[in-house]
Amino acid sequence: MRVCVKGLYFGLAVGLFLSGVACSTVEPPAEKVTASLYDRLGGKPAITAVIDEFVGNVAEDQRINGRFATTDIPKLKGHLVDQVCGATGGPCTYTGRDMKTTHAGMRISNADFTAMVEDLVAALDTFKVPQAEQKELLGLLGSMKSDIVEIP
Repeated sequence: MRVCVKGLYFGLAVGLFLSGVACSTVEPPAEKVTASLYDRLGGKPAITAVIDEFVGNVAEDQRINGRFATTDIPKLKGHLVDQVCGATGGPCTYTGRDMKTTHAGMRISNADFTAMVEDLVAALDTFKVPQAEQKELLGLLGSMKSDIVEIP
C-alpha cells in the first residue's frame, strides 16, 4: 500500500522530519497470531494435572460424588484429558461416546452441572489458570450442557 503524508513522517525504526510530501510503501501489519488455548493452558501435561485435580474435587464433592461410584476413574480421566485437549486445539482425539449418549437417562440436573463446573473452576484456580483462559475453556465445555442436563 502506498502512503503519502504531508509534513511529519514517522517511520517504524526512526522518526524523520521531512518537509513537503513524503511517500512510502507500507505493508499492512501482519495479523496477530494467537497461540491456541491448548498452548496457553500449557499443553497436555498441564491439562492432565488440572483434570486430576478436578476429578479429585468431584470425588470430595458430596453433591455429586455418588454419581461416580461405579465409574472407571482412570478411563474417565483419559477421556476428559483427550476431550479438553482436542477441544482447545491440541493434538488429542476424543474417542469416547458423545455427551448425549453418555449421559442419557442419568437425570443430571442443572445443579449437578453447576457443581461440576464449580469443581473444575476450583481446579483451574489451584493451578492459577488466568481468567481469560478459564472463560474460554468454560465456554467450550459449556456448549455441551444441553447434551448433558436432563432436568432443568
